[in-house]
Amino acid sequence: MDDIEGSIKKMWKITTYKKVDLKNPVFIEGLPGIANVGKIVADYLIEELDAELFMTFFSDELPNSVFVNEDNLVELPKIELYYKNVDGKDFLFLAGDVQPSNEKGSYSFSNLILDILEKANCKQIITLGGIGLQEIPESPKVYCTGNSKNIMNEFKELGAKTDIYGLVGPIIGVSGLLVGLAKKRKIPGIALLAETYGHPIYLGLKGAKQTLKILKKKFLFEFSYRSLNKEIKLMDRELQGEDIKDKSPKIERLRKIKETNYIG
Repeated sequence: MDDIEGSIKKMWKITTYKKVDLKNPVFIEGLPGIANVGKIVADYLIEELDAELFMTFFSDELPNSVFVNEDNLVELPKIELYYKNVDGKDFLFLAGDVQPSNEKGSYSFSNLILDILEKANCKQIITLGGIGLQEIPESPKVYCTGNSKNIMNEFKELGAKTDIYGLVGPIIGVSGLLVGLAKKRKIPGIALLAETYGHPIYLGLKGAKQTLKILKKKFLFEFSYRSLNKEIKLMDRELQGEDIKDKSPKIERLRKIKETNYIG
């Protein structure tokens, strides 16, 4: 990756933690967005599949804020790329607590990621997000849109709905740009968007679970929903007005991440 050149590389500080000879990887992105659906999915996959930290990205194009960690110390925001080989197939997972804060940063970061993926002959790009509704959906549907009909049909067979026109506005941010810009590089890309409640403090755990089901079916990932089901039950009890003493640390951290006003 040392030969990524130009102004984009200067804009982003890249730290590589692991040397990997990537072969036609599948890339899955899950950064914060509506109800943090995408972030929940990406974080869950990274944890359940025991993916390894591959790269971190930092730039002053990220939001001008810091996070307070469990040691009561501040951390600068960062975006992380994880690696896992599953049954001989390479996977990359992009996660983090933030997205770039402006258009310039979103484009530069998306092109940087695509440079990395293009060099590795990436097989497929999947971005994750939510569709905000006025009410909490009982059984969230997962919709998809992509840069080709072929990839959309592929995920339609797995249960994703393709009749998305008119349901969403522009998909703003990295989740949308990666799919759109990938078309110019002839990399198949798709965005999976799960229905969720569009309230700022709501977490799209149920929508995330439906997205995970599609990805599990597609790639035959081996993981359980045990911890996610536990968090869903805790959140349901909170919504019903119960006083939860033993709160989930994951839920509390997700709620501290400020929602950005976009789909994805």
